[in-house]
Order: sequence, then structure tokens, then C-alpha cells
Amino acid sequence: MSVLSKLGEITPKKTAIVASAFAGVFWYSQLLSRRASAKKHALDTKVEVKLDNGKQKKERAAVDGLFFRRFKTILRILVPGFFTTEVAYMIMVAASLLLRTFCDVWMIQNGTAIESAIISRDMSLFKKHLFKFMWAMPAISVINNMLKYGLNELKLRFRTRLTMYLYDRYLKGFTYYKMTNLDNRIANADQLLTTDVERFCNSVADLYSNLSKPVIDIILYSVKLTGAIGIQGPGYMLLYLAVSGLILTRLRRPIGKMTVVEQRLEGEFRYVNSRLITNSEEVAFYQGNKRERKTITAQFWKLVEHLRTFIFFRFSMGLVDNIIAKYVATTVGYMVVCQPFLFSNKYENTAHADRLEDYYRSGRMLVRMAEAIGRVVLAGRELTRLAGFTARITELIQVLDDLNSGKYTRTMVSENDKPNSIKEKADLKPGSGTVVIKDKIIKFEKVPLVTPNGDILVEELNFEVKSGMNVLVCGPNGCGKSSLFRMVGELWPLFGGTMTKPERGKLFYIPQRPYMTLGSLRDQVIYPDSLEDLKKKKMTDKDLEEYLDKVQLTYILEREGGWDVMHDWMDRLSGGEKQRIAMARVFYHKPQFAILDECTSAVSVDVEACMYQYCREVGITLFTVSHRKSLWKHHEYYLHMDGRGSFDFKPITEDTLEFGS
Repeated sequence: MSVLSKLGEITPKKTAIVASAFAGVFWYSQLLSRRASAKKHALDTKVEVKLDNGKQKKERAAVDGLFFRRFKTILRILVPGFFTTEVAYMIMVAASLLLRTFCDVWMIQNGTAIESAIISRDMSLFKKHLFKFMWAMPAISVINNMLKYGLNELKLRFRTRLTMYLYDRYLKGFTYYKMTNLDNRIANADQLLTTDVERFCNSVADLYSNLSKPVIDIILYSVKLTGAIGIQGPGYMLLYLAVSGLILTRLRRPIGKMTVVEQRLEGEFRYVNSRLITNSEEVAFYQGNKRERKTITAQFWKLVEHLRTFIFFRFSMGLVDNIIAKYVATTVGYMVVCQPFLFSNKYENTAHADRLEDYYRSGRMLVRMAEAIGRVVLAGRELTRLAGFTARITELIQVLDDLNSGKYTRTMVSENDKPNSIKEKADLKPGSGTVVIKDKIIKFEKVPLVTPNGDILVEELNFEVKSGMNVLVCGPNGCGKSSLFRMVGELWPLFGGTMTKPERGKLFYIPQRPYMTLGSLRDQVIYPDSLEDLKKKKMTDKDLEEYLDKVQLTYILEREGGWDVMHDWMDRLSGGEKQRIAMARVFYHKPQFAILDECTSAVSVDVEACMYQYCREVGITLFTVSHRKSLWKHHEYYLHMDGRGSFDFKPITEDTLEFGS
């Protein structure tokens, strides 16, 4: 005996029993899952991870007036004008959707005619409509695939527009640096620029398609049904659309905020993983894998708990969506389509076959219209999710605009947390100083050395360095040596006074751990120039080889296989080789001033002396941060900061050489 025969007739009572059993199993699985999650969290994650430095701003992401204003602003970026490729693809998608709706209507009519011919046993009529269907199949297939092609191309073009817009601002000047080091509103820019942008653009294109098709269906089926069963049928369905849409929009409001939180937690989880990759060597030396595991799993379980809450909310909303947008809509459709058949005399004297054909035609159109109304109602769910992505993208655009206009927001360290040697003045404002561009001189006049947090390291800097005056910068850790160079490089804003310096291209900075770019060996020497820039300077690989010879690194050409070879140079070169490559960059660019921040610590003393001597020969003035005694003889002045707010700027004499030692 089959299972179906054992079950017998499906009754509402049996359905209720099955649904209750399913609900019990679901509730029990949720209880076990939450208990396991809580136990795992308690055992493995006793670390609270907080990536942002300030108070978490309450996310606002709902389908309201603010959302539409934000979306309108971003839409101008995605579609900058009417005569653009994006508009052409939007028209193509809309035309495909319209043709597909016409095909659906034709398929209903032709399918009803085929079924009527089968019931009437009319072979000639059956063949006629069947061949019509066979001839129409290729055209319908082309229309369906043109719709998919246009939609995918629209997503890609939206993403291209928005990505290029954001990167134009993100990589303008030092904005990428300021976002990470000066502003703490966004801790995971990589997540926003990649994943969030892609999901936002996909959501916009899908929403356009998911709304356009049902709207077109509703209009066409309303026109067709008005002629068949009267205007009251489509009218009731549209009234139901309005009422159900208002109800579901209100119920779905939390989805927007939950989407924002989900993307933020995803970004923070990616961030803690990238930190481990970046600092893997240091962590390995400390044997900190257990500690890092706690940190990463703590962030992961925060994400899991939110996702589990989100899943349960979507499950609950799915029940409501199915009932309101599908089943109740279908019920309303049946009530509407039965009107001319059960409550009027229109079909009283009509043959059964004709009544059946009219019912099938009207009923199928009404079902399709009900499905279209359901899709419009369910599109509100995607609209609410889009509101979350819109809030995230809008925040990124706002921060980029602020940083490009010289504004940044950073949580200040409280007065109680500051050491006694650090002072703070409330009247200091970032950007209040003046930068004067002038060749062959670096001069500070009443310039306070201030961190982005507002901590004053030196109350007032006053000194002048002209070309040819090599300066050795010294002092204890945290005294402000690196902070000084960040101000010279305009990475940090001035909080007062006047700083005179050459333009940015005439300053060059070499850190202790030089950056190696992706590319060939040639790219490492000429960075940040490209091969085209090298040709414009009328320089050749022979010139670059001479620079390698100055740093005693010509052997690397034979070892690696020439200038065009590609490697991961961060891993390929030793620490000393990377530092010498960085010095070869200085020789190639020939800046007026070069800032060397402990950049010869892994280079032998004799090679270091040759490099400093060559800089003097070609007229490159050096600011050097180093604790090596051998470097004092290559400089004329020293700048000593004591870490307590005072500094000395004096010439190097025989007496000060002893101080340097």
C-alpha cells in the first residue's frame, strides 16, 4: 500500500497536524542551535572586539524620504544623462520585458485555443495552433535571453560607473591615507568599495527588472480583463495591491538596518583576518595563534549571531509574504474571476465549451495579474534591502567628499587617558595653518606639531633648511619624528603657523620597510612612474642599471633574469635589497629633498656611505632619521626632539659628534 493511500484524503485537520509538527521541529532546532552558539561563544571568545574608535552611530536604513533622496543622488552617478549607454540598456530591458509580457498573453490565448481544440476533437485547429506555438518558440527564446543579457550588462555598467566615481575620490591626493589614519568613520573601506558596491548595483538592476515586468503585466492584463469581466475585477486587485503593499512595507522596515549591520560585521570580520595576514610574522614570533584565534572567532560569532537573527526574521517575513502576496492574492483573484460566472446572467445561455474557454482565458490572465501584484509586493522586500546598501554607499560618498575638502572626523583621546607629557589646546583646528610652495627650502614658522587626535608633541616649530643642508633627525620614540615628516608630506593637516616647502613631486620619502609594487623589476626602481613616464624622461634601462650600480645591486639583474621579470618582490628580495632598491628610486627621481626614515638599517656601512656621497654629488638634500653613529658625518645639522615638547636645531660640530655617539 502506497504512502498516499495510507494518508487518504488531505484534510485541513491533517494539514494543521503536519504544520504543527514542522513548527515543533523547527523551534527545537532553533533552540539547540542557539544553545550551541552560546556555549561556543562562551568557551572560545572571551575577547570583545571593537574596531571603531568612537561611539557606533545608529544606522538608519528604511524606505522613507531620506532613502529616496539618497538613492536619487546615487542614481545620478549610475545614469549621468539621458543619452548614455546605461539608458540604452534600460530601454532594451524594458522593451524585452514588454515583449515578454505580450508573449505571455499570446501564450495564454494560444494555449487555451490548443486545449479547446483537444476537448472539441478538432484536429485541424489543433495543428494550426500547435504549429503557431512551434514557430514562436525561437522568437520567445531570443526575447528571454536578450532580457538576461541586457540585465547583466546593466549591472556591470552600473558597477563600473559607481566604482570609477568612488575610486576617483578615494585615490585623489591622500584621501585613501586620510580615511585610514585621520578619519575613523569607516573602518573597512575595502568591503564598501568591492562587495557593497557590487551588491548595491545588482540590487538596483534587479529591482528595476522586478518592478518593470510586474507593472507592465498589471497594465496589460488590466486592459485585457476589463474587456472580459469588467473594470471592477482589475480594480479590486489594484486596491489589494495598495493595501498589502502598505502593510508589508511597514513590517519590513527592520531589514534595511539589519542589512547595514550585516555588511559592517562582514567588513570587520574581513579586517581582523587581513590583520593576521599582514602581521603573520610578528604573531608567529610571539606564538600568538591562540590569542588571534580568540580575536577572529569573537568577531565571527558576532557575525553569526546577527546572521542567525536575520535568517529568523526573513523566515518570519517569508511566512507573511507568502500569505499576503501569494495565497491571499490568489484568493482575491478567484473571488474576482467568479463574479461574471456565478453572480451574473452573462453566461446563462452560453455553451459549456465556450464558458470553459472564457474562464480559462480570463482565469489565467487574472492569475498572472495576481502573480504580478505579488511580485510588486515582494519587490518591497528588495527595496528595503536596497535601503541598507544605499545607506552604506551614501556614508562612503559623504566621507570621501569630506576628506577631499579637508574635513575629517576622529574620536579624540580623553584627557584622562593622555600622558602628562602631552598637552591639548581646544583652540587648535586642523587646516588652520598655511602651506607656501617654494623650491629648495623647507621652513617652519610657529608651526605646532600636533597629531590628528589633537595631541601637541611640540608647541611651536621654528627652523629653516635650505638645499644642501643635510639634517639628521633624532630623539626618543614617540617624540614626533615621523609626525614631522607626515606634516611635510601634507599627510597630516597643519594646526597653525606657516610651512614653506617644495611641491609634492620634489619631495621623496623612504620608510624603513620600503613598499614594493606589483610589476617588473624595472617598476620597482621607477615607482611610482610607469614605463611611459620613463620614456618621456628619455631614460633607458642602461640608466637604471647605473643607479643599481650606485647601490651595489647590479647582480640582481642576472639573478632574477632581467628588467621585465615579474615576481612578488616583497617576498623575493631581502630586507637590505629592498632598502637599496628604495635608494635607487631616490637616485632615479632626483628630488630636491629626500626623507630617509631608518631606511638603511639593513645596509652595510660602506654601501651606506657610497649612497650618501652620491646624493650629495647630485644635489639631493637629506632628512635622515637614524640611530647609526656613522651617519652623523654625512649631515650638517641635527634636529633633536626630546619627547617633552622641546626641540633643538643646531649645526653639527666636533662637539656634537660626540653627542651623536
